[in-house]
Amino acid sequence: MAETIDEITINYEEDGIQVVKELDKEILTRGAWSTIIFKYQQWDKGKNSYGDERYTIRRYRKMKGVYSQQSKFNISGRDQGAKLAGILKKWSEES
Repeated sequence: MAETIDEITINYEEDGIQVVKELDKEILTRGAWSTIIFKYQQWDKGKNSYGDERYTIRRYRKMKGVYSQQSKFNISGRDQGAKLAGILKKWSEES
């Protein structure tokens, strides 16, 4: 369990294999409720290699001194990420 937002990672290992490899992260908001977007790759057992880059936005809540994940939204790849970014850019320019 992470005590600070900077300690949070989505790196995950199972049976000696790093199944989720965090490539980068950006902290969007800090505080008792924090939001982080991660860039990562997932291990593909069939191909015996890592797949394409993926993205996930995760929301964390700090309780009793540690952060725990409350929700997440996975972005399946670059195409979906680009569409999402384009829509957000359009909406922010309309305001």
